Amino acid sequence: MDYQNELRSFVPEHQYFIGIDSDGCVFDTMEVKQKEFFIPNAMKHFSLFPIAKTVRETWEFVNLYSAFRGNNRFIAMLKVFELLAERSEIAEAGFVLPDFNSLREWTETETKLGNATLRKQVEATGDKRLEVVLRWSENINREISEWMHNIPPFPHAKKAIEHVADIADILVVSQTPLEALEHEWYANDLKKYIRLIAGQEHGTKSEHIALAARSKYPVERILMIGDARGDMEAALRNGVLFYPIIPGQEDHSWQIFYDEGLEKFINGTFKGSYEDHLVSEFMKSLPDTPPWKKF
Repeated sequence: MDYQNELRSFVPEHQYFIGIDSDGCVFDTMEVKQKEFFIPNAMKHFSLFPIAKTVRETWEFVNLYSAFRGNNRFIAMLKVFELLAERSEIAEAGFVLPDFNSLREWTETETKLGNATLRKQVEATGDKRLEVVLRWSENINREISEWMHNIPPFPHAKKAIEHVADIADILVVSQTPLEALEHEWYANDLKKYIRLIAGQEHGTKSEHIALAARSKYPVERILMIGDARGDMEAALRNGVLFYPIIPGQEDHSWQIFYDEGLEKFINGTFKGSYEDHLVSEFMKSLPDTPPWKKF
């Protein structure tokens, strides 16, 4: 299926467009997915148990508590192991980290960073290192589908989305696999408010906005809502507005959007000092420097 053609074929029904991230933004799923599925599977598939404590600390920083939060899982993995390679605990333990050169090369040439395209690369090259990465990623999806259920949206996120659907075309803009996204949005009876769900199969978040919206709405009528710097960067690359959901303050962020942010977006006063203040507070919540480097 040509997923990106879905985005190109997107036809406006309202005057406004709002892209919304899913994991950690609408649904409180980031912590449970990383801590209960991503990390345990990494330990098993890459034999990391001798350095488990350091891996867990590094992984949680990258994927939950830093500027790298919300990145595609393969890009995030490369960042985790880049930071691990710099840590003295690894050298002192004499542990040899896995070789991810093949993964890095693949991410530098492929924009649709998902299991389907990785599987094609494995089949084409027979690369055993990539095959392990694929097994890790597929097992995560399988376990999440089997075990993780009934995760509700943040209360004010649901309230805001229900309200916004009467005013704007809503697109889910995510790097989560499409199957998992559809399950969460349908299970919580939210899909009826969304025009289209775009996952990692549709390309990058920046591509989602560019293909679905940028040439179809005035840029001041396009808004991206997200909880990660990648969401903000997707908005910046497209020259559109950004409303941040601050990690740890998610429901409060949605309440502020419902109470005042949406009105400012609609009446044209969002851009400028209001957006700048929101972004400033957001940037403070997601540091670049790991805590173990501050001493």
